[in-house]
Amino acid sequence: MSSHFDAARPKPDSVLVDIADYVLGSGTGSALAYETARNCLIDTLGCGLEALDYSACTKLLGPVVPGANLANGAKVPGTKFQLDPVQAAFNIGTMVRWLDFNDTWLAAEWGHPSDNLGGILAVADYLSRNGAALTMRDVLTAMIKAHEIQGVIALENSFNRVGLDHVILVKVATTAVVSQLLGLKRDAIVDALSQAFVDGQALRTYRHAPNTGSRKSWAAGDATARGVKLALITQAGEMGYPSALSAPLWGFYDVLFKSKPFAFQRAYGSYVMENILFKISFPAEFHSQTAVEAAMTLHRLLHEMGRSAEEIESVDIRTHEAAIRIIDKKGPLANPADRDHCIQYMVAVPLIFGRLTAKDYEDDIAADLRIDALRARISCVEDKQFTRDYHDPEKRSIANALSVRLKDGTALPEIMVEYPIGHRRRRAEGIPLLETKFRTNLARRFAAPQQNAILQASLDQARLERMAVKDYVDLYSV
Repeated sequence: MSSHFDAARPKPDSVLVDIADYVLGSGTGSALAYETARNCLIDTLGCGLEALDYSACTKLLGPVVPGANLANGAKVPGTKFQLDPVQAAFNIGTMVRWLDFNDTWLAAEWGHPSDNLGGILAVADYLSRNGAALTMRDVLTAMIKAHEIQGVIALENSFNRVGLDHVILVKVATTAVVSQLLGLKRDAIVDALSQAFVDGQALRTYRHAPNTGSRKSWAAGDATARGVKLALITQAGEMGYPSALSAPLWGFYDVLFKSKPFAFQRAYGSYVMENILFKISFPAEFHSQTAVEAAMTLHRLLHEMGRSAEEIESVDIRTHEAAIRIIDKKGPLANPADRDHCIQYMVAVPLIFGRLTAKDYEDDIAADLRIDALRARISCVEDKQFTRDYHDPEKRSIANALSVRLKDGTALPEIMVEYPIGHRRRRAEGIPLLETKFRTNLARRFAAPQQNAILQASLDQARLERMAVKDYVDLYSV
């Protein structure tokens, strides 16, 4: 059936049309947006390389059916896999999200826009290996657009409050930008986007007790792969559903969004990429990043005083409402997926050990009885001003303040951190550390000559943008 709408069909929802017009537009992004996108690219790929150290992740990678590799398919960086673009998108998306260490966007809805790199890189690499003259600038452009679509919708629309997982926005953003990479026209992109909203949507069940589990680490991989599949189905000529959002009774708004249409704070541009939050120092849910940084400061202070975490009587955390809703957890924690979304755990570990790494969420570390003993003495309270500043588009702070009292009555000075090191306001301080993080992750998989080749291509903006996609991805071959 034709993807074009005929006169008897309803007018397409404006939300779908606006996204289609945006992805087809030219001149997307400032110089800052492209520079930030390059930093986002290397950080995201580095997170994926680190995840390859974890068997819980790697067991999910590769083709669905063993041996079903594809000649001239998309390569999965750091692995031997070469796959169809849908499965490659799942692989890449799962890798980059596994350790909760890639970028973050916080608003009415939160999420990780670099999750879309799974679909973007898989499709761009596949097309590049099959004759398309795509460069890494095209990849950076698609990243800027995917970040913008996911982030701008998230500014005013909370999917978590209706029980839906934020990966719906990964699916929508990937569908949009991949459709453009595939060469779909405006009406077909609208069709593909309608499919993304008509599609079944993930619940947040796997992110919350008593069901917290590892699906939260591959949910975005699944969403970005689904976006690729929906774009390919539409490319084959499948029809769309023009009032997928607004149809009375059966549309997305009435079924899943309490009959409320989406609200928008701003038009699409490059705001989200320019203001994206990088996770640089700690693989921790982003609402806790400043709390962990404060805990590290307090650990050093205790050490200088000749005291230890075992002497702590209580820890009070002043925080923002979103942190309390998402990561304020008491009681047993079942697995790493539970622990890396518990602010008490993420504060207790640095107070005790002076560190927080991905391995600190594993069972052997969590078995240390000191962690749960201290966790039980940590409490959160909302600071209304922190919540207001969190939503303020001019600030976008993620503040936490920690107060520690020792068993002998000694009160340590409160340590407040307003902006994490990955915030735009701390870019000058953060980018050198982000590059160090990338170098560390490259060293996990590659010998020195290959590391150097990747670094030479990745840290030179002009050189990277000129490279054919397949040539850049080949640098990550094993």
